[in-house]
Amino acid sequence: PGCVNEVRGMLGYSGTWKGHRVTVHGSGMGMPSLSIYANELMTEYGAQTLIRIGSCGAMQTDVKVRDIVVAMTATTLSTPSRGIMRELNFAPCADWSLLRAAVTAAEATGTATHVGGIYSSDVFYDERPDLTEQMTRHGILAVEMEAAELYTLAARHGRRALAVLTVSDHLLTGEALPSADRERSFSDMVEIALHAAFD
Repeated sequence: PGCVNEVRGMLGYSGTWKGHRVTVHGSGMGMPSLSIYANELMTEYGAQTLIRIGSCGAMQTDVKVRDIVVAMTATTLSTPSRGIMRELNFAPCADWSLLRAAVTAAEATGTATHVGGIYSSDVFYDERPDLTEQMTRHGILAVEMEAAELYTLAARHGRRALAVLTVSDHLLTGEALPSADRERSFSDMVEIALHAAFD
């Protein structure tokens, strides 16, 4: 692999996986930051498939720390695309072919996997327990900070997008993985994403 981008201090590396060319690129934290890089990857570099991998916080009792969450939909209060959508409540969703391939790959690994809706939040340190309660009540599996805008941009540009996440902490139980464990125990998520992209 070699470094192909250092613009704004956001690193991107390209290499191969089983003969397929792959670029792994940082997106920063939050939807505004991701929006910059996803737009540029699609419009300036012709990226056709974008898969977000990262951590999330569980919002259901049956979703455990270290489980995988494959995001079918991504609910949000607001995204950078809200200005375009105006009064429309657009429903961002994953590409079906990627979603199906990721679930198949996850089943093959035997990793505990959950498929459904997630919540893309604008804030990391949330102080809205009422909102968390409603998300949980309505079956939202987990919270993260980027997927809703990624899915919206992919729809706008006619590209494929998916989010494959590893549960690093639990909003209901307070359980959380130490940072060292996060760095060493997320390999299943990466393998699932790669198989989804190329199988």
